[in-house]
Amino acid sequence: MKQLNGLKLPSQTLDARVGVVFATRGIRGFADGLMSAGLAALLVGRGFPESAIGQISTATLLGSALALVLITRFAPVMRPYRVLLVMSALMVVTGVVFATSASLLVLVAVSLLGPLNPSSGDVSPLLPAEQTVIGGAFEGAARTRALARFSLIALSGASCGAFMLGPISHLGQRWNMAADGVALVPLVYAAVGLLVIPAYIVSVGRDRSSAVTAPSRLGPSRRVIRELTAVFALDSAGGGMVIYSIIALWMLKRFDFSAGRVGAVLGLMSLASATSALLAPRISARIGLVETMVLTHLPANVLIIAVAFAPNATVAVVLLVLRSLLSQMDVPPRVSFVMSLITPEERSAATAFTNLPRSIATASTPLLGAWLLQQSSFGWPLIVGGALKISYDVLLWVRFRSRSVRS
Repeated sequence: MKQLNGLKLPSQTLDARVGVVFATRGIRGFADGLMSAGLAALLVGRGFPESAIGQISTATLLGSALALVLITRFAPVMRPYRVLLVMSALMVVTGVVFATSASLLVLVAVSLLGPLNPSSGDVSPLLPAEQTVIGGAFEGAARTRALARFSLIALSGASCGAFMLGPISHLGQRWNMAADGVALVPLVYAAVGLLVIPAYIVSVGRDRSSAVTAPSRLGPSRRVIRELTAVFALDSAGGGMVIYSIIALWMLKRFDFSAGRVGAVLGLMSLASATSALLAPRISARIGLVETMVLTHLPANVLIIAVAFAPNATVAVVLLVLRSLLSQMDVPPRVSFVMSLITPEERSAATAFTNLPRSIATASTPLLGAWLLQQSSFGWPLIVGGALKISYDVLLWVRFRSRSVRS
């Protein structure tokens, strides 16, 4: 037996499945954090209107949903590492196009490929593939701890990426690149895709895990998963209004932040979220999974509404960081709660089924958020997004509190 941060599992499982997923998620998290922090500055620097951020964010999230549909319905033999390999190759294509094209139509089209992430989270087909691997390797409380560490790695990587926006932009300026040097960001994003591809190529040959099966293969848990997914979709719709690219655009307009300063703030937010991931397993073991999800998420959503009314940049940053200390604490308990409701045979189907509506719901609102910011620098997207997410908290508590477990 080997250990992964205190979690015992068979050595072949650690080597062939979990180890690669944990390591590459941190590397990809760096790329996600860098790109989500720099996307707004990149587009504004090239002279695109604010609505372009919403168009590209919406196209990205819709592309993620489309790719997930294709994988789960038309390619059920696609196993998790094959999904990770294909989407990492698309990262390379996306980064190169964003670095070289000045056409909004082309950028929107390539965004439909799916892997570009306009926020700190991950709603692409990469996420259910990774959850399938982790969900099958751990059980009970160990699964919640593993998912918390997975979130910690992802958010820590995203934090590092966001913090590096300033230095990378400065380097781009020295190389006389367009858009105030931010044009270098998508090239770094593409390079990260190239970096993780060899690990997935090696893993494909050793992958013996379950295929990413179609959502229709849900069995006895079909009804409860459908209800839970509908509630999750409401949260995701609110989340689309406050993705990092929208928050970055708001800071650029409201307080005239530089790209480096935006990256620093988003880096602090990701770091705060990463810190909170360590607390989620301990809290859920004491009070329950649903209780942890609601009692940490609700105050976070009150704080994001308060950010819109911040009188100055300092207060706004403090509120954003405080919100980040709580906003991601529900993620490990949420995945663990879904896993606790289903049979082992339904795991890959359930991860796909719950993530697809979330992707579509998240994609439904960034365009509205960007349009609101184009009309006014006031934080209307933060208010609308926070209100939707509070509605999710209330519904989740009312409907699923009786099914909560401690894990």
